[in-house]
Amino acid sequence: MKASFLLAAAALTVGTASLGTAGAQTLVPFSDSKLPFKVSLPQGWLGADFADGTSGVSLVSAKAPPATLIRLLFMPKEGKAVDLNTEFSKFETGLKSSGVTIKQLSSKDARYGGVGGIEREYSVTHPQGQLRIRVWYGNGARNLYSFQLTDSPARYAAANALFTKVLATLRFQ
Repeated sequence: MKASFLLAAAALTVGTASLGTAGAQTLVPFSDSKLPFKVSLPQGWLGADFADGTSGVSLVSAKAPPATLIRLLFMPKEGKAVDLNTEFSKFETGLKSSGVTIKQLSSKDARYGGVGGIEREYSVTHPQGQLRIRVWYGNGARNLYSFQLTDSPARYAAANALFTKVLATLRFQ
């Protein structure tokens, strides 16, 4: 899955305006027959189309910067074996090829909605400043999942808590 959204994400997240507390954010159920999962998403957030050929849901917290970005993407495996470490390697290479510097901050096994995977956090330095990214790759029976949170370091703690709440509502179909 592509890291091409980084420049758009950078434009959306530069700044330090308050996201509010994650506990105060209302989540609303979301489902679409085209998606292999159901999830609850932050009320009032906006859908985003990065025209990058990915399948799933991308949303931002506001129309203008700064804004938090959440992407819940999937790709059919079509019977192919998936190595999650290889997927992370491709993700990191994609980021680096866009001219940014990345630093992996953490890596752990993580399970959401019954699907196992690996989750990593990164610090990204780009010409406009810095970003924090949390990425989970999940290896489902039929699909590879890539769920991502991107925000500025100043806003990341609140955004990360909200993302954790969103992932707790995940139900694969």
